[in-house]
Amino acid sequence: MGIPNRSKLLTERQNPRTRDIDTKGTLEIVDIINREDKLVPTAVARERKQIARAIDMVVDSFRKGGRLFYVGAGTSGRLGILDASEMPPTFGTPPGLVRGLIAGGKKAVFRSVEGAEDKLLEGARVIRLCKVSPKDTVMGIAAGGTTPYVKAALAEAHRQGAKTIFLACVSNTRLDSPVDIVIRPVTGPEVITGSTRMKAGTATKLVLNTITTGAMIKMGRVYGNLMIDLLATNNKLADRAERIVMEVTGLARGATRDLLKKAHGQVKTALLMHLQKLDYKAARKRLLLHEGFLRKALNAD
Repeated sequence: MGIPNRSKLLTERQNPRTRDIDTKGTLEIVDIINREDKLVPTAVARERKQIARAIDMVVDSFRKGGRLFYVGAGTSGRLGILDASEMPPTFGTPPGLVRGLIAGGKKAVFRSVEGAEDKLLEGARVIRLCKVSPKDTVMGIAAGGTTPYVKAALAEAHRQGAKTIFLACVSNTRLDSPVDIVIRPVTGPEVITGSTRMKAGTATKLVLNTITTGAMIKMGRVYGNLMIDLLATNNKLADRAERIVMEVTGLARGATRDLLKKAHGQVKTALLMHLQKLDYKAARKRLLLHEGFLRKALNAD
């Protein structure tokens, strides 16, 4: 079997606006790249309805006790892992609620694993190893829309009854099995031909950020625009936790620390304890009753 011809893919075409970039001065190079990058948010915005559908699908999985899996190769896989790794410290999610899978396994996070993205059987196998079920959502990420590992993973996820999402930065590719949602922010030819770590990578990061942030908001892990379920795992996050409590309650720093100590470091619980004059157990019980939504717990009779 010969090497597939990918010349028709938009992400593989030469960009007429950057053909002579190698002749430019440093500032000109920066300006050219910046002009191309400005096209990315518009491409993502065109997919807003599909992204919103994806958020609701992910929330439905979470409410059923399911998970979100990102599956990708190279840059796409690494971006999925990056987004997944940010969920526990930012939103206090349990490990594994959002998980990134990359062709070639863990070592591929740091360096290229040759040929990993072409292994169809491995894409299907990793889905089985993760025991993907109908409660889960699996999102395949492939900038050029053709990665065999990703397509095989989505096909296997579909066979297991999971909900599926496909993200690609081209419009003219097809999948070998049905998917529930397709998101295609078409970002055009790259500054350097075929270098999808650039505009396509930026678009992917924006889409993943929006999906998980939207899902966390709808799961009650945000109050206003504050990350009230954050885990204070370092000094920066501990300071942020204190500042959130101070912002909402008006307490001084010392009183805030005392409150957080009584709340076992849980920002959301501390806020409810102070605002509703509850002890720790009563606050936790009320939050559980209202599925973790602080606003609902505050407005309860």
